[in-house]
Amino acid sequence: MKQWIGFVLGISIASAGSALAQSWPSKPLRIVIAQAPGSATDVISRVVANPLSESLGQPIVIDARPGAGGVLGTEVAARSAPDGYTLFMANNSTHGSNPAVYAKLPYDAVKDFAPISFVASVPYVLVVDPKLPVNSLQEFIAYVKSRPGKMNYASAGNGSTHHFCGELLKSMTGIDIQHIPYKGSGPGIAGLLGGEVSMMFSNVADIGPQVKGGKVRALAVTATKRSSTLPEVPTMAEAGLPDFVITSWFGLLVPAGTPAPIVARLNAETVKVLGRAEVKATLAAQGLEVAGSTPEQFAAHIKSEIGRFGQIAKAAGIKAE
Repeated sequence: MKQWIGFVLGISIASAGSALAQSWPSKPLRIVIAQAPGSATDVISRVVANPLSESLGQPIVIDARPGAGGVLGTEVAARSAPDGYTLFMANNSTHGSNPAVYAKLPYDAVKDFAPISFVASVPYVLVVDPKLPVNSLQEFIAYVKSRPGKMNYASAGNGSTHHFCGELLKSMTGIDIQHIPYKGSGPGIAGLLGGEVSMMFSNVADIGPQVKGGKVRALAVTATKRSSTLPEVPTMAEAGLPDFVITSWFGLLVPAGTPAPIVARLNAETVKVLGRAEVKATLAAQGLEVAGSTPEQFAAHIKSEIGRFGQIAKAAGIKAE
């Protein structure tokens, strides 16, 4: 009798889930982002939202909630109703470096979210002042070692991924170079262009025009393969540091507890959108490599990133201000 009741309940739950998936969505959706309008997260969200809106038959608005290094917007998404109408465009800060550098966050990056799909990634690139007499990563390392403590590098702020890249380079090579945190990647790039700092790691999409214009010299990209935007620039592995891989990545999540049928449909529709030629072309023009995934693959990626950033933070003593 108990087995029969369980069987009936199972059919009822499955039927309810199927009905929910068929009736959803019945109103507009939103994608919360933790960065400002005009940011890479915003641009990517809009590129994905437009065709996704067509597929789902409902408008999708971008809800920008910048502040506190991405913590504010992430908390907004985590505390939203798990009804399938709020999505969140996570990135390597919200679900990578932030959990590693903040002693306490108002959300759990793993437990408070359900992954939908990985969306895209873009490498960082090590760029230097073109006045420096170096043309390769190894030449730069030797140059800095000959001037211990006398050179500096810019980042987008304490605890930013740019900062993590700089500290990882220091730990892997033994160079003594001072960290200069700026309030954002834009001011950091301006500091490099103005000669205030000697080097920085920058998102390829942000610094690409300056590299092509000869305003900075690119030495290596931080991905496992060369960037389509800067194909002439070697990877860190090709330049002599095979274990140096850090990328800026983006992916869709929903609040934990969102019904499984909705998660499944969002994944299917998102992967279809990411497979469209025009979406790939638009994102590729920004230096981004598109890569849809299963929810399980994206969940594993997030856990791996949090663990890796945690190791770097502990070794370098990186903490949020």
